[in-house]
Amino acid sequence: MVAVAILVVEDDPDIGALLDRGLGAAGFSVSWVDTADGALQHMSTAHPNAVLLDVMLPDGSGNDLCRSFRQKGFAGPILFLSAKDEVADRVDGLAAGGDDYIVKPFVFDELVARLRAQLMRRAAMGEAAKLPEAGGMVLDMVTRQARYADVTAKLTQRECELLSLFMESPNKPIARGDIFDRLWLDQGGASLNVVDVYIGYLRGKLGDITKVGGPSIGTVRGRGFMLEYSS
Repeated sequence: MVAVAILVVEDDPDIGALLDRGLGAAGFSVSWVDTADGALQHMSTAHPNAVLLDVMLPDGSGNDLCRSFRQKGFAGPILFLSAKDEVADRVDGLAAGGDDYIVKPFVFDELVARLRAQLMRRAAMGEAAKLPEAGGMVLDMVTRQARYADVTAKLTQRECELLSLFMESPNKPIARGDIFDRLWLDQGGASLNVVDVYIGYLRGKLGDITKVGGPSIGTVRGRGFMLEYSS
């Protein structure tokens, strides 16, 4: 059985050593680095299942590093470790893409429990399941990214939901009203025009993917819009 791989990014040697030994004893495979640059280098060649990330690093911000991991497509849990315990600090960490925020000093057993809970949550979300695919483009609903070949488009939640709807029936038009009913009917005050606005947003986000031969959002006169690509 392959051990769950954890990347620890921590510049405090005592805490880093504690996590390295303790997580190893708990059955995890641990890689420990003490700089943001070291973390980026590690992630360029390795694929950890989760990251424990210090907020204050000698060569950068943990929040910025978290954003970079998410932009590069890392979908596993990221748990922040920090001595900064203000509500604003927690909010910043979660907004950067973190899944949990653990304040130092921490109880090791609680940290392990929270790490396992996040890993179980990811499994329950079906992260390992096959991603939606159409015309060679895949959509990761967790990181909200569409990927085609080496090109990635980062989407908002609503753009992601719209693209997912199109990927359910590729090369088949969906009426503007049907799109509205699926995504906006329960939102008071919205009008059909919101569909056209978000179609425009999505086309813009997929522009680089379309340029290299990937799918595009087409208009079918009198019938609506569709995700189109050549078989």
